[in-house]
Amino acid sequence: MSTRIAFLKGHGTENDFVIVPDPENAIDLPPAAVAALCDRRAGIGGDGLLHVVRSAAHPEAEAMAAEAEWFMDYRNGDGSVAEMCGNGVRVFARYLQRAGHVTEGDLTVATRGGVKTVHIAKDGDVTVGMGRAVLPEGDVTVSVGERSWPARNVNMGNPHAVAFVDDLSHAGDLLSPPPFSPAAAYPDGVNVEFVADRGPGHVALRVHERGSGETRSCGTGACAVAVAAARRDGADPTATGAPATYTVDVPGGTLVITERPDGEIEMTGPAVIVAEGEIDADWLGTATSA
Repeated sequence: MSTRIAFLKGHGTENDFVIVPDPENAIDLPPAAVAALCDRRAGIGGDGLLHVVRSAAHPEAEAMAAEAEWFMDYRNGDGSVAEMCGNGVRVFARYLQRAGHVTEGDLTVATRGGVKTVHIAKDGDVTVGMGRAVLPEGDVTVSVGERSWPARNVNMGNPHAVAFVDDLSHAGDLLSPPPFSPAAAYPDGVNVEFVADRGPGHVALRVHERGSGETRSCGTGACAVAVAAARRDGADPTATGAPATYTVDVPGGTLVITERPDGEIEMTGPAVIVAEGEIDADWLGTATSA
């Protein structure tokens, strides 16, 4: 490991990330190192970490190298591995553009949730093809204190429980994971979205992200919410042939989600790089071993 490691900091609707460029997958980033970097008081601070690696150089992505040159090796703020992060993909694409690896237009990004299509628009917004939602059968319930709600089980490459509430304050402080049942529905934990209506085709959410706590935004969560809202509202684009679009307000901004008649879901929103610098490898080693 070199004495200093390059990093950047970026966010998508205030879902923020430490970005570590590492094309050849040469930097060891164990969970403790990721957690140290994402620590908001003792580290750089972020909801998660985007490890930027060429697909051919990473054992989890080399099979996707023919489709996507770059692999988003995404980690949650606690160091755990995650399948996908929609806001993260947008910021990942913005970094690739900034670094000169891609230009405006279309590109592909490999993730643990599969290869994602991305479009970088001239106006700065980034659209990500998020794939199709899977809606597992079975009733799910989430709780906060003495309140509980039925939740829609939606999988966007990672698991979500979407609960519609009268007021977003009912979600509580979201410092700890909201309890859910049955436990078998989410054996590896779940992202929980609490959703309130703001108008026709317009909802707002708060989210507890698995491994990160409450975040200012969650891209896959916004997609899961749009799908759950559409089904609640009687809309299924794969059945009607008409796309369903929802504006989703998150604490950090606004995302626009469209479910197409072929089932593909597109998410559009901003992506910003705010800083870049160097990590002191000696500090990281000390933080990791502490």
